[in-house]
Amino acid sequence: MLRWIGGIAAALVLAAIVALNVSKVGRIYLPSGTGMMAKQLCSMVFVSDLDADYARTIYLDPLMGEAAGFINADIDYERQTVSTNILGLFYRKHAAFRDGLGCTLVHHRGQFDADLELLPRQDFQPLQLDAAHRDQYFDGAALEAAVLGGFDDPQADRRNTLGVAVLHQGRLVAEHYAPGASRETPFLGWSMTKSVTATLAGALEHDGRIDITAQNAVPALTPEGHGDITLEHLLRMTGGLAIHELNNGMDPNSQQLFTASDMARFSATRRQFAEPGEHWEYMSGQTNLAMNALQAELGTSLMDQLAAVRAEIFEPLGVYSAIIEPDEAGTLVGSSYMYATAHDWARLAQLYLDDGVWNGERILPEGWVERTTTPTEGSGEAYGIGFWLATEGDNLPEGTYFMNGFQIQLAMVLPEQELVIVRFGATNNISAGAFDMTRAIVASMRN
Repeated sequence: MLRWIGGIAAALVLAAIVALNVSKVGRIYLPSGTGMMAKQLCSMVFVSDLDADYARTIYLDPLMGEAAGFINADIDYERQTVSTNILGLFYRKHAAFRDGLGCTLVHHRGQFDADLELLPRQDFQPLQLDAAHRDQYFDGAALEAAVLGGFDDPQADRRNTLGVAVLHQGRLVAEHYAPGASRETPFLGWSMTKSVTATLAGALEHDGRIDITAQNAVPALTPEGHGDITLEHLLRMTGGLAIHELNNGMDPNSQQLFTASDMARFSATRRQFAEPGEHWEYMSGQTNLAMNALQAELGTSLMDQLAAVRAEIFEPLGVYSAIIEPDEAGTLVGSSYMYATAHDWARLAQLYLDDGVWNGERILPEGWVERTTTPTEGSGEAYGIGFWLATEGDNLPEGTYFMNGFQIQLAMVLPEQELVIVRFGATNNISAGAFDMTRAIVASMRN
């Protein structure tokens, strides 16, 4: 009798395990959870140089909810890897760090070379605070109070603001960092990376190497019969492919970022549910397809492509801290995975404030900034090419546009005020107060 009961119990457990693994929870949600923990914890520790417990507490555990307590993470500081699982047994994921390439989820389905590295030509070059310029154009005390106002209020929920820097006419006039971060910290931009992918597209178009309106210019799509989807469609989020982004752990975007070995291939093989240009929907997979196509113009090896990205848009600006992490197949994750210091993110925003010209050299085509900030039909006047546009409800100065990333990463460009404001942190489920801070910084300017 006991043996019979035990057999039934074992069969029920086995059936439950099978049912779990074929469900969305088992196929996507749980693997995405351990994948996110492995990849992001690896990057936080080995790219951003944050304390692991601190990174889990502010960046990761809040996203996992109750599941966080079941995810184990093993950090190997000598090998610079992070391995995760649930309850020590299930849904194992592994991420590895490489110098100059950051961290990559290794699914062992691609040609991952653990020995690749590409060090920058120079160390990070910090901007110097221009106190004389600050005092000429700002009430210094009001500016300082405005910036500090963007950090935690001890009487309120935690915003987890980690860093803020302010440029005026290209000069550093203010910055502040939370304990554990500094001007040397490479901050995750999350979807601010989309603006950088758009910048690379602009630089290549300026060089005459691409036309973002050309058909059959996205190699990953052409074999799938989607040659009418252009780079501009992808960068404007109007490609019409079903790579939906719901941020619930079971959506195609979570599956792409945290379970797919080849993100471009994953996105290219999704169903086309709308004709190109007819439907706007924010989906990171579109930007990854665009980045994959841009890489094809830059060389045949990942090392050549990375070196070319640096030469095209980073090194001319003096940006040496930037890392865009690749997936296992070698596609740079142009939707989400760029890290750079606050100063270097600000330099990239300043390029747009200066109409694509840096130190007298044109990096982006004439008219590119206007084109980038022209609203995409269907976006509610809120999205251009890789940049978000301030709308009436934001209550920001007219003409403001910005890079925007998950957990409230921002690079604000205020053309009329000649300001660039960058903000980084790990804000979850509360207001970051970033737009309030922006308004206060503007108010601190002398008339």
